Amino acid sequence: MLKAGIVGLPNVGKSTLFNAVTRTRNAEAANYPFCTIEPNVGVVTVPDDRLEVLAKLNNTKKVIPTAIEFVDIAGLVEGASEGAGLGNKFLANIREVDAILQVVRCFENDDIIHELGSVDPIRDIEIINSELILSDLAALEKRKLSRAKKAKSGDKEAKKEIELIDKLLPHLEDGKPALTLEITDDEAVTLRDFFLLSSKRTIFGCNVSEDELAAAQQDPDSHPMVKRVREYAASAHNAEAIVISARIEEELVDLDAEEVVEFLTDMGVTDSGVSTLIKAVYSLLGLRTYITSGEQETRAWTIHNGDKAPAAAGVIHGDFERGFIAAEVVAYEDLVEAGSKPAARDVGKLRIEGKDYVVKDGDVIEFRFNV
Repeated sequence: MLKAGIVGLPNVGKSTLFNAVTRTRNAEAANYPFCTIEPNVGVVTVPDDRLEVLAKLNNTKKVIPTAIEFVDIAGLVEGASEGAGLGNKFLANIREVDAILQVVRCFENDDIIHELGSVDPIRDIEIINSELILSDLAALEKRKLSRAKKAKSGDKEAKKEIELIDKLLPHLEDGKPALTLEITDDEAVTLRDFFLLSSKRTIFGCNVSEDELAAAQQDPDSHPMVKRVREYAASAHNAEAIVISARIEEELVDLDAEEVVEFLTDMGVTDSGVSTLIKAVYSLLGLRTYITSGEQETRAWTIHNGDKAPAAAGVIHGDFERGFIAAEVVAYEDLVEAGSKPAARDVGKLRIEGKDYVVKDGDVIEFRFNV
């Protein structure tokens, strides 16, 4: 299962958000730096309204959503790349995740201490990015030295690595993350072997106060801090920034479904932003969902973007991939519009696809196989 690491400076709402998305209270959320030391790990259900619709359509007995893993990582401080605070542990934990959710404090509250004494979301983002980049620079310089002798002796792979390192170093020295460097597909394969922290896909969670959420969701640019983060994320990282209120979502953990709806309605919102954030992280990880649906169960299955039908079948069971014959496919929207599979077949929306079919998000599939 792919992992997204929740990172940020101390006291920006990381652990509160972790408790919210995992629907637990496993992470200590306290008003002092480094209340998280060992990373908390939780499996998070990915919200998908399509499942309930299909379950109703097919009178399904059980609904099973897909999931991803979130890791609540200790707060970073300036100098982490040189071991300050919990720097070495922080950087090691980030290296183990597949994408980064950077929580940014976008609210004022005198009762919640900020590590640096004031609230400035862009400064906070740049501190974290700088530490990731500094760590990458040190790793690349070390790697270049280790490859130099091989490159001089004519080793093609070593030469290729050094050429890419020489391209990366000035980019990183300009304060730009490795993720934003324009490289070829071949270089991208080499880059993956470097395991650079600043090459990980990133999304930003703008954590606002409870009373600011409704207005910030309706018009994010009406909130000065959120606007700055959105602009910075787009220009410096080609990344998305989503408005959330971790505190609101944490308050919902112990409520039942009806109470949640009532609570959010009273606040003038339909979601704290966390559901949107989870779905955005799922997409950021390069994951997509196809669905199987029948009387016994309606289930979401996780695949990677670009996976073909046999690989998608293999997610259910290896025998499905080995003995793949064909896939009976209908798009979710077409199935719902038709009202049933037979009706979708009658209007030409249900089709048979072979081994080269690239599965799309929302495809409702039944596999044919023979082992």
